[in-house]
Amino acid sequence: MMDYTKSYTGAQKSVDLGLRSYMLKVYNYMAIALTITGLMAYLVANVSPVTQMFFLVTPSGMIRGMTALGTVAIFAPMFLAFYFSFGLASHSIDKSRTLFWIYAGLMGISIAAISMQYTGESVARTFFVTAATFGATSIYGYTTKRDLTTFSSFLTMGVFGLIIASLVNIFFQSPAIYLATSLLGVAIFIGLIAYDTQKIKSLYYSVGGGLLGEKMAISAAFSLYLDVINLFIYLLRFMGNRKD
Repeated sequence: MMDYTKSYTGAQKSVDLGLRSYMLKVYNYMAIALTITGLMAYLVANVSPVTQMFFLVTPSGMIRGMTALGTVAIFAPMFLAFYFSFGLASHSIDKSRTLFWIYAGLMGISIAAISMQYTGESVARTFFVTAATFGATSIYGYTTKRDLTTFSSFLTMGVFGLIIASLVNIFFQSPAIYLATSLLGVAIFIGLIAYDTQKIKSLYYSVGGGLLGEKMAISAAFSLYLDVINLFIYLLRFMGNRKD
């Protein structure tokens, strides 16, 4: 007589091992992208010839404008993100990875422009806080039994609200709006990290491994990467010490 308990246990272990391997792949892709972004940001912010390729800089090291190449580099990620996301189904795995790495490199230029306004110590401190926050929140999203999809509409609307409020504040330059968007931004992207982690876990059970699973791992890493980058930017508004 077949032992169904042992059979079920073996299948469960197989799924768990597969899920763990899948999640590690997602985190590894995200880590590589963040490393590329960090290296590019460091080069642009600290190597003068590279800095001058993208930005017009004052003698004190503050940005006073962008070169033509810098303007293209700042806006290119927005179009690349659409191309990556909407063309994922037709892209090969190698092409998807390459687009992800290119996007991460371009984002490094934007991060350099932001981080150059703050002291190196406060940027490093914010990075470690961001990493710790991501780790704790992603673990929660992975382990919680609560269905986080109930928050998806709120989080999506929150992102659109952030974009609109930030655009409006370009003209008004209101400290109150700046503070409100910073607080909201931190809360929203912490929520998105937990939600996206749970969604990635759920998608694994629908997709599994193979070619589609590999593409989904890249797409999942891209989502988490964006969450981490945005969380870092909004935390930097609070934790960053601006240069005099």
